[in-house]
Amino acid sequence: MSSEPIGLVVSVNVGQPREVRWHGRTVTTAIWKQPVSGRIRAVDVNLDGDDQADRRVHGGPTKAIYAYAAEDYQWWADGLGSPLEPGTFGENLTVAGTDLNAAVVGERWQVGTAILRVTEPRMPCFKLGMRMGDATFVDRFADAARPGTYLAIEHPGDVGAGDTITLLQRPDHGVTIGAVERAYHGHPELLPTLANLEGLSDSWRTGARRHLARHQSAGQAN
Repeated sequence: MSSEPIGLVVSVNVGQPREVRWHGRTVTTAIWKQPVSGRIRAVDVNLDGDDQADRRVHGGPTKAIYAYAAEDYQWWADGLGSPLEPGTFGENLTVAGTDLNAAVVGERWQVGTAILRVTEPRMPCFKLGMRMGDATFVDRFADAARPGTYLAIEHPGDVGAGDTITLLQRPDHGVTIGAVERAYHGHPELLPTLANLEGLSDSWRTGARRHLARHQSAGQAN
């Protein structure tokens, strides 16, 4: 198994579910993440001290850890006119030096003593808008095509700020996180590839098949 340094961890961020008032209702969310110091255990479907409020759509084996890039934060800061702190987008690992859009689905990283696997991009929900205090931010985030990536924990270990991200293995299929994200934003020609892509989560593959069926039905109707 070859290894290649591809970035580093800037911050490790965790958070617990909390109740937040949003547009007249109470919402339970764990999108508020705070940087923590020291070594943090990554095991099963979480980092120690972290949790998700609704496992139906957040968390689970293929979304155990969410990573977002410091370079993308800088892009947002330039556009918003103010800096954003690590963890603002609900990520567990704020990373630097690696293009997450170019990460290949299924590639494996060593971070600290943990081995993590790239699984799927983040599709934002209304809770990101709640975190940013702007319901329209969800669409803005999607339009920016800077989704970050989810990671599965393949081998438990501990992670910490300053850890090197080492690429251990990259699948030959070459399908990137950016390509998966684009398939759902105006590039349906990518859907057949995603429908049976090894390493992509079952929910994404099922979604790709459904989208593909709708596109094919629409084409036959025309």
